[in-house]
Amino acid sequence: MKKAREIGIEAYNAEQTEKTELLNLLLANYNDGRKKTLFCVAVNLLELQEINEILLQIKGNSELERLTLKEKSSYAAGVFQNAAKRKNIELKLRKKK
Repeated sequence: MKKAREIGIEAYNAEQTEKTELLNLLLANYNDGRKKTLFCVAVNLLELQEINEILLQIKGNSELERLTLKEKSSYAAGVFQNAAKRKNIELKLRKKK
């Protein structure tokens, strides 16, 4: 809510729509069935610009074409984890007990 107040509702909605599209791209191309939560948390916690930079890095790796989906998924998850770590963000879902 704080961000929506800062940048305005329309800009916030546009950002959320773009994040949804990026999440769908991640799930369609890099989800091995075990990374959905990680990608969802990453897209929610990281800034849009950071997500776009990470996706450019992932897409720019020509070696991914030869990898299995599981290997691609692991690589993408690692790139997101490293980017989050640099920002002191933990990409982990915290469930209430």
